[in-house]
Amino acid sequence: MGIGGNWDRRLFSRRRFLGTAGGLAALLALGSPAEKAVAAPRFSDYPFKLGVASGDPRPDSVVLWTRLAPEPLLEDGSGGVAPERYDVRWEIAADENFRKVVRRGSAAARPGLGHSVHAEVEGLRQGREFFYRFKAGDEISAVGRTKTAPPFDARLASLAFAFVSCQDWRDGFYAAYKRLAEEDLDFVVHLGDYIYEGGNTDDGVRDHTDGGREVFTLAEYRNRHALYKTDEDLQAAHAAFPWMVTWDDHEVDNDYADGAPDGDQDPGAFLRRRAAGYRAYYEHMPLRRSSLPKGPDMRLYRRLSWGDLVGISLLDTRQYRSDQPGCTSDVDGLAERCAGALSESQTITGPRQERWLKEGLARSRKGWNVTAQQTMLAEYDFSAIPDGQPNGQLFNMDQWDGYVAARRRLIGFLDRARVRNPITITGDIHSSWVHDLKTDFDDPASRTVGTEFVGTSISSPFETAFSGPVEAARADNPHCKYVDGTYRGYARCDVTPDLWLTTFKAVVTAPGNGNVVDPDAPSYTAAAFAVESGVPGAQRDI
Repeated sequence: MGIGGNWDRRLFSRRRFLGTAGGLAALLALGSPAEKAVAAPRFSDYPFKLGVASGDPRPDSVVLWTRLAPEPLLEDGSGGVAPERYDVRWEIAADENFRKVVRRGSAAARPGLGHSVHAEVEGLRQGREFFYRFKAGDEISAVGRTKTAPPFDARLASLAFAFVSCQDWRDGFYAAYKRLAEEDLDFVVHLGDYIYEGGNTDDGVRDHTDGGREVFTLAEYRNRHALYKTDEDLQAAHAAFPWMVTWDDHEVDNDYADGAPDGDQDPGAFLRRRAAGYRAYYEHMPLRRSSLPKGPDMRLYRRLSWGDLVGISLLDTRQYRSDQPGCTSDVDGLAERCAGALSESQTITGPRQERWLKEGLARSRKGWNVTAQQTMLAEYDFSAIPDGQPNGQLFNMDQWDGYVAARRRLIGFLDRARVRNPITITGDIHSSWVHDLKTDFDDPASRTVGTEFVGTSISSPFETAFSGPVEAARADNPHCKYVDGTYRGYARCDVTPDLWLTTFKAVVTAPGNGNVVDPDAPSYTAAAFAVESGVPGAQRDI
């Protein structure tokens, strides 16, 4: 679709952060609603180079997003736009040619939010397809397609969506997004690692044109997001469907936990870094004003639904979690479980979000109840050595395996509350897995109360060092129905009242390292698993 046509805490409190000059300036820079907009804006180049997007569909509302950035990668993070306010017009229509415009309006693009636009369009017909575009000065954006959600109680016969994660620019092309944009879907869920904050490496498939260094400042985070957004296939996937987004760690810092950074970083400096990362994330995502960050805090967990068929709880398992337990790491970053991992106080969601999740699941009358989150929920012992021997059990402490009591509370709740058809969708680990969620992972005969589908990455490779241990340990993890780390791609979910089908779609990668070296790589079905309504646990379909 083209351009054209006529325009018809814990370590450093938020209060202390806001008391610093940097924190206060960050909030003041957002701008005042009374400031005067540039009357007749002119840009050095086409201002919509980062594309368009929509998100968080509700029955009568959707968010429309774009960002003015004629020079997206300028070092100062301005995108090549003067530090003034610009009024960006938008319109949404029932047809792609905009003969049936149903809503028009304008939204302010301010320098304090990187000249991004978040237009919350309301009063739309429920469960309908729409087309949208933006105009700034004489420039018109590409056309995007979106949908509103059906009424909350609408009886639906089917739903199709995809979930994705982990798209390191360095490690491969976004052929998976090219193929995803060709699908017929209602929406897309992104589960995190939209950008990677780390520096460039010599063995990457494509270079960082923004300098390739690790990012720390707001300007640097903006430019990293802008770099990723210049990819045409990512833009096409955003323009094709509304997205529901949440983050993992690399949007800020690898493996960070609340106010605890990775490595030796000053706590105060890290929270300023987190504030920059959160703000740049908001600036580049189709999110509502309710998610507008306040310094180093940003409310991202929320609920969305699609008729009576599916309810979705999107979690944030980074901002509120306890630090990873200090268990001794022995093999490839894995560790034998210690008392810290078993502590009742160890939390991955924080108490408030945990209560929110359980309350929502308890009230839900949806046919399928989805928890969309970041790191693997199911237990996985990566060691093939018999228990009781040195390294007899090895777990990834960044996953729920480092938060055992929190997982036990959640799965126990699903069991006791008889939550209807619980499904967990997960990203992070650059590989595809299918798990039965057990009340006791040490007892294969214990009850299965739900299913977890873990999707592979868009481009980030699976660590080859893990491939051998994972396969060798399969026999000791009978709840794991499937695992594959050799391909990149996405997961498609087709849902009816009676059946959930997850299809793992793969794109052709380079032999040996799993990188996507061909931007036009074709896709194929790697595997598919089905879950029958009322029968917890997945069965191989393909």
